[in-house]
Amino acid sequence: MAHHRQHRREPRTGTPYPEALDAFGERVRLITPGQWDSPTPCSDWSVRDLVNHLTGEQLWVPELLMGATIGEVGERFDGDVLGDDPVTAWTDAAEAAREAWAVPGATELTVHLSFGDTSGQYYLDQLTTDLVIHSWDLAEGIGRRTRLPDELVGFALGEFAGYGDLSGSGLFDPPLPVPEDAGPQTRLLALTGRRDGG
Repeated sequence: MAHHRQHRREPRTGTPYPEALDAFGERVRLITPGQWDSPTPCSDWSVRDLVNHLTGEQLWVPELLMGATIGEVGERFDGDVLGDDPVTAWTDAAEAAREAWAVPGATELTVHLSFGDTSGQYYLDQLTTDLVIHSWDLAEGIGRRTRLPDELVGFALGEFAGYGDLSGSGLFDPPLPVPEDAGPQTRLLALTGRRDGG
């Protein structure tokens, strides 16, 4: 997610990044051999493309938390990062990222992102929200586990509440209307132009 807003929240603990990694990883392990080319709600991405995107995002984490710039990392994580064993590629990248965030003080670092410098906390929250939304996309693509954990939905919904109309970023379709009594997951997905079929 490249969409940026000012991150006004004070540094804190409790961002459910490990849980978001686990939710996405659980769905990665449910992919059958014939599903890697299946479409997802991300119109330009197959299941493999989606997993490749999230794997690439996690590969960046240790580099950026060590102070590297986008230019210094260069094209190392461009293109296909899954190779012949996508599940292992995801698992290894996720574990390396998890360990990098576990280092004390990681959220207080300055991170050099594509749009400028920001706090580690903002970067962590952004990664977590991206994992939540794409966990649903992956679940839809493989037809499994489309209900997301309440904690993750609540976190992402709170994050997106500060973004306004997400379609302005060019990354999402316009928000969809939902009934007043719609549940949190339905409201979260509608903000990103997705319709909850669950």
